[in-house]
Amino acid sequence: MARGKLRIYLGAAPGVGKTYAMLSEAHRRVERGTDCVVAFVEHHSRPRTEVMLHGLEQIPRKELEYRGSVFTEMDVDAVLARRPQVALVDELAHTNIPGSRNSKRWQDVEELLAAGIDVISAVNIQHLESLGDVVESITGIRQKETVPDEVVRRTDQIELVDMSPQALRRRMAHGNIYKPDKVDAALSNYFRPGNLTALRELALLWVADRVDEYLQQYRSEHQVSTIWGSRERIVVGLTGGPEGRTLIRRAARLAEKGAGGEVLAVYIASSDGLTSASPKELAVQRTLVEDLGGTFHHVVGDDIPVALLEFARAVNATQIVLGVSRRKSWQYIFGPGVGATVARDSGPDLDVHLITHDEAGKGRGLPAARSARLGRSRLIWGWLTGVAGPALLTLLLSSVLPELGLANDMLLFLTLTVAAALLGGLLPALASAMVGSLLLNWFFTSPVHTLTIADPKNIVAIAVFVGVAVSVASVVDLAARRTEQAARLRAESEILSYLAGSVLRGETGLEELLERVRETFGMRSAALLERENDTAPWSCAGRVGESPVVGRPEDADVDVPVGDHMALALSGRVLPASDRRVLSAFAAQAAVVLDRQRLQSEADQARELAEGNRIRTALLAAVSHDLRTPLAGIKASVSSLRSDDVEWSEEDQAELLAAIEEGADRLDHLVGNLLDMSRLQTGTLTPLIREIDLDEVVPLALGGIPDPDETVGLDIPETLPMVATDKGLLERVVANVVENAVKYSPEDEPVLVAASAIADRVEVRVVDRGPGVPDEAKDRIFAPFQRYGDAPRGNGVGLGLAVARGFAEAMGGTIHAEDTPGGGLTMVLSLPTAADRQPVTADLPVTATS
Repeated sequence: MARGKLRIYLGAAPGVGKTYAMLSEAHRRVERGTDCVVAFVEHHSRPRTEVMLHGLEQIPRKELEYRGSVFTEMDVDAVLARRPQVALVDELAHTNIPGSRNSKRWQDVEELLAAGIDVISAVNIQHLESLGDVVESITGIRQKETVPDEVVRRTDQIELVDMSPQALRRRMAHGNIYKPDKVDAALSNYFRPGNLTALRELALLWVADRVDEYLQQYRSEHQVSTIWGSRERIVVGLTGGPEGRTLIRRAARLAEKGAGGEVLAVYIASSDGLTSASPKELAVQRTLVEDLGGTFHHVVGDDIPVALLEFARAVNATQIVLGVSRRKSWQYIFGPGVGATVARDSGPDLDVHLITHDEAGKGRGLPAARSARLGRSRLIWGWLTGVAGPALLTLLLSSVLPELGLANDMLLFLTLTVAAALLGGLLPALASAMVGSLLLNWFFTSPVHTLTIADPKNIVAIAVFVGVAVSVASVVDLAARRTEQAARLRAESEILSYLAGSVLRGETGLEELLERVRETFGMRSAALLERENDTAPWSCAGRVGESPVVGRPEDADVDVPVGDHMALALSGRVLPASDRRVLSAFAAQAAVVLDRQRLQSEADQARELAEGNRIRTALLAAVSHDLRTPLAGIKASVSSLRSDDVEWSEEDQAELLAAIEEGADRLDHLVGNLLDMSRLQTGTLTPLIREIDLDEVVPLALGGIPDPDETVGLDIPETLPMVATDKGLLERVVANVVENAVKYSPEDEPVLVAASAIADRVEVRVVDRGPGVPDEAKDRIFAPFQRYGDAPRGNGVGLGLAVARGFAEAMGGTIHAEDTPGGGLTMVLSLPTAADRQPVTADLPVTATS
């Protein structure tokens, strides 16, 4: 029996229309005569989705009893007995009620597929098992119901159901997804624009990867070896010169012309670890390519064309962008250059673009900085030229040019010696001089075939030849080494200049500097270690690279001391002594950066002290009026009651006493806030954290609100987990926030206080329908002594929200302001749940899947 085919509608978020699209496909198939039934579809009371079920055959659901309640699940046996051609099964990640045939719905679907029944199903991107951690970091909600990625990957068809965040929020606001009483909470929590945008990007990338997999599978099955240009991957070869910016921009324009084009910039450094390019220029080019949506790669390789082609083929690139060579015309006698070599060896699958630029033909300048030792290939050629070259030259002169003369023979042997010096340095040149002198004596000096020299003039000639050969070889080798040293010093000076400038400008942090060290010298990890004294243990002030990082300088491959109690430790390989000069400069700069960061921290503390002084000064200025007003009222009322000239009635006395009580309450509230603010500023606030239930605290916090039953509505579910907080501080926070909301909310619009559980947090939302606050002022309203809008003086000194935020942060929570959908302001207080109590699954709208 042939296995059935599975088609999945993958949604970027709940409510995008997966179920609607699935039902639309069912109607199309029924119209074409296909036997299609609804095995299980949940319409979530959405009218438009419910209408789409009309006209489709629905298999009755199976009823199961669990903990005293009756639930319905898909009846797998009934579907198998009905044996339709196509079955619609919604919510693929759903967990079945205990006692069902299978624990997960996707397992039910596997049974239907094995029976030869085609299945159309739906699932959201957040329910894929591999994306659970990513989705939780975006939304703050851990998905309990998941489906293995492999189940979705094996589908015959995947169709993405997408919608822009703005359109989805409009659909939500119109009541097309959730009931009206759930809309505000959903828009303010899961359905925030940022969450929806991130989920949408996640879904698009996941589907794009699946498309790549299908394409690779097709190419493998049909043995397609050529690169298809369905997705352009453009590799940009950088030299570190200023022309790199032009190449990056040109590659970005090429990528924009293709669907899903990708730019990969690569710089190939020699294996000795020191880069030949300016680190500052490379940093600029790295920033440029990342700003344009590409990636920057640092590759080590001595043969640049080979390394570039290997990288391009490894990333399945379709194009390579290179700049026209900067070499002058005469320099081409040494070889065709990188561009020509890459174009020759790229093959038919890789297009190579040579881009003109302003630096073309101006010369490459000094050679790349590297260590003074010559490469292996040059040494081999030097020894071959110095040893085998004289023998071949002797054979040529003996058989082809026997009458050339001793002087000319010596000049030819001297040429070989110079060539050996140029290629391999001093030792191959000395070997060439010795071998050449022996061959000249044996074959070309009378008497031949003996080491005896009959003519004294020939003795002088051979001696002069040996002396000239050794001198020329020494000069050539010295010049080559001086050139190497000059190039190395130039590279070192560029690095040191960049480091000094960036540190002085404050542009480099400690981690960025250590990363520069690690990348420059090709190490696995870099760490800055320090200790208080000679006997104290070492501690890590900063680190980058692979783990584990060494804990002591002596355990590292390379360590550079900085003063008496600090050291830069590198792991990866042992560096030559010539590299330690630059490394010492890096270490000194790292110490400077660390000192600067600590000084910055001390400066921040000093600013905090100055801010405290400023607040105390502002406090004296702000309370001068607010303290005097209730005191004046109290004094006037007391003086009136004590006056013997007037006989007050009971009503008058009651009114004066009420004025005294009101003034005392205002003073108590004001002094309480001032004391609380003082405790926050001095750092003397010590919360007593314990586990409490919100429904024990929130009603108490409303005790100071006039007519709380009329002005405040509560929605605190009993299923909420306990929170870890200070009961007294939490009561003050809620009281201050609710008091502020009541102050600005219209009389006919009560303030709503609602709570919900999200991941490991509990959110308390205080919603008012007042005038609201602009986005630029939402954070400013939490500053001390701030009144927003036209709030009159005497209505408080503007400390309520400042104290609320300070208390919330002291308890490990946060508080921020959001717009209330439809107008107004919503204060969101987020608190951590108790460590030993798991959140109870609440009836939140975010748990819906379609």
